[in-house]
Amino acid sequence: MGIGTALFCAFTGMVGWGIIAASGIWVSLLIVRSLMGFLTTPLHPASARAAASWFPTGQRALANGLITGAALLAYAVVHPLFGALIDRVDWPNAFVIAGGSTLLVTLIWFAYATDRPGQYRPNGSSSGKSPDRNRGGTDIRKSNTGERKGARTGFVLGPLLRDHNLILLTLSYAAVGYFQYLFFYWMHYYFDEVMGMGRTESRFYAGLPNLAMALCMPFGGWLTDRAQRGFGDALGRTLVPRIGMTASACLLLFGIFARHPLWIVFWFTLSLGILGLCEGSFWTTAVELGGSRGGTAAAVMNTGGNGIGLLAPMVTPWVSAKLGWAWGISLGALVGLAGAVCWFWIDPRERNDQNTSDQIA
Repeated sequence: MGIGTALFCAFTGMVGWGIIAASGIWVSLLIVRSLMGFLTTPLHPASARAAASWFPTGQRALANGLITGAALLAYAVVHPLFGALIDRVDWPNAFVIAGGSTLLVTLIWFAYATDRPGQYRPNGSSSGKSPDRNRGGTDIRKSNTGERKGARTGFVLGPLLRDHNLILLTLSYAAVGYFQYLFFYWMHYYFDEVMGMGRTESRFYAGLPNLAMALCMPFGGWLTDRAQRGFGDALGRTLVPRIGMTASACLLLFGIFARHPLWIVFWFTLSLGILGLCEGSFWTTAVELGGSRGGTAAAVMNTGGNGIGLLAPMVTPWVSAKLGWAWGISLGALVGLAGAVCWFWIDPRERNDQNTSDQIA
């Protein structure tokens, strides 16, 4: 993933070096960026799977919150930082520099990172620790994702797609995706064209909800880990998304019915920030539900969440044209409430290992 991202990011800039005729630049960029997107798809599922391998169950939600928060924080700052680089060296060279930086990080990752704590030299047998135990002393063969020693791990998608917990989790994450894409694609337009705030102010205000969400993701992971220790695996893991997604939907409605522009921005920012509290629960639960196929389970959740979530850029303007922008955005609140309801029937303690291993046998 890292090497492919680095290469195709650099290729994006090379397209602008004049190597390709002007008439073919658009098609070339479409192909290069599509291939780059294809190669980056393992990022979040693999990160969640690695967090499950490296951290005991009481720390995984925080770890996943830090990972997803860092990704969203990059989205929030890419426009001013990358824009400044483009102003200095022009856009083709800026993409080549970004690709080179990504390649450097990838090579460091190859040299330094391991799949499990026992494979990391300071934690290995040379330091007197068992290679099957993490830094907290927990046996990762028993605790990480419900894996059983000696289980066969072929690629079997059917049992995962029939798992009602994973289906509900995917539907709930689809609600998160719909909510997020509503903000990503339409908040700037809403602030500028509907509320008449002005282009410059709208750009600034539209970035605040994304920044709030990025900052709240690690905090939500910490809250989830605390709740899990206090209320147990079932209630503790589901409590933050139940409350958070419900509160987020209500706060979005507050913003719709507010009249003063600053109050609208405040309620919308708080709404997406509260939604960010739930992110760690999703990725941690997906990997653990999948058992020995935790990465695949996370990919299923991510695919469904983004695929259904992408309806927001199309449905929102259609509903708004028919009924008005208040209804178009209010639909996002109803979708968020439906996503919260899904968590009342999700049991994170149920693993898929038994079903998948039986299917292979």
